[in-house]
Amino acid sequence: MGAEWSIAVGFLVYFIAIIFAIVFYVIYRKFSLILYTASISTLIFSIFYAIDVFDFSRNLIMLTLVISTIAFFALGKYFQGVTYTKEN
Repeated sequence: MGAEWSIAVGFLVYFIAIIFAIVFYVIYRKFSLILYTASISTLIFSIFYAIDVFDFSRNLIMLTLVISTIAFFALGKYFQGVTYTKEN
C-alpha cells in the first residue's frame, strides 16, 4: 500500500498552514496562533496518512476523527488547568 497521495496532501496542508500562520502573526502578533495552526495541520496530515496507509473504510475514518477530537479536547482541558510557577 502506498501513501503517495497522503504525503502530497500533507505537504500542501503544511504550506497553506505556514501562509495562514504568517498572516495571523502579522495581524494579531500572537505566537500562540502559529502553534494552533501548526497543530491543526499536523493532525490533518496524520489522519490523512493513517487513512491511506491502513486503508480505512468510511466507518473507521469517522471513528478515527471522533477519537482524535476527543483526545485533543481532553488534552486541551488538561493543559488549560496546568500552571507553572517559578520557585525561588
